[in-house]
Amino acid sequence: MKLKQMLMALACTAAVAGTVEAADLKAVIEGEHRTESYAARDQYRNPAETLEFLGIAPDMTVVEISPGGGWYTEILAPYLKDKGTLYAAHFPANSESSYFQRSLDGFKQKLAADKGNYGKVKLTEFDPANGSEIAPAGSADAVVTFRNVHNWMRGDNDQNAFDQFFTALKPGGVLGVVEHRAKPGTSREDMISSGYVTQDHVIALAKKAGFELEGTSEVNANPKDTAKHPKGVWTLPPVLSLGDQDKEKYLAIGESDRMTLRFRKPKS
Repeated sequence: MKLKQMLMALACTAAVAGTVEAADLKAVIEGEHRTESYAARDQYRNPAETLEFLGIAPDMTVVEISPGGGWYTEILAPYLKDKGTLYAAHFPANSESSYFQRSLDGFKQKLAADKGNYGKVKLTEFDPANGSEIAPAGSADAVVTFRNVHNWMRGDNDQNAFDQFFTALKPGGVLGVVEHRAKPGTSREDMISSGYVTQDHVIALAKKAGFELEGTSEVNANPKDTAKHPKGVWTLPPVLSLGDQDKEKYLAIGESDRMTLRFRKPKS
């Protein structure tokens, strides 16, 4: 019996070995639960510095917009699970887009496969075209979005998106935006085709929604990136849309130059 109990205990320990127990940002980022290829991109995405700049604390209610495959979810969910709440506002379940459906299904499988880290995530929908409740109105301490603004611009839904963020946030809540950065004066058409958005455009969207710009950071800046590439931002890693053509050149540049902005919903 003792041997059997020992083996069972070892099996249980192995099953939860990747579960992050403490709400410590550094420990979460270094956790064994993270996808290896995701963690390799920390050098470009700087998650610790980014979340610290945005003021994300473990007791907050946070909404992650369009989490995709869950790159930031792997960090936010364990960080918030004990004292806070994470809403993952993913693609609509009734979307006619096969890509949206595949992405949502993959994300659901990810959450289900690791209840220890993701079991408390609240899955909601984000639909800037038709409206959606990403979280109960006035409930969120923070809304965060990473490299998404250019996608909403394609359907002229960028302002709708920021309006939804404003609705979800508490008075005094934070909106954090990271986005590929275009050169000042870039046209809307070029922003949509290249995936790079001017910082002024993002600030204008936020201000029109009612936000105040509180701070900017260069933590995700990349001075090697000219923002002028044959296939737009997708020329660079991780996509490398040109394949092997000039691959070493684009790997040497790294991921895109990015703005990192912190906005605040006025308290009154």
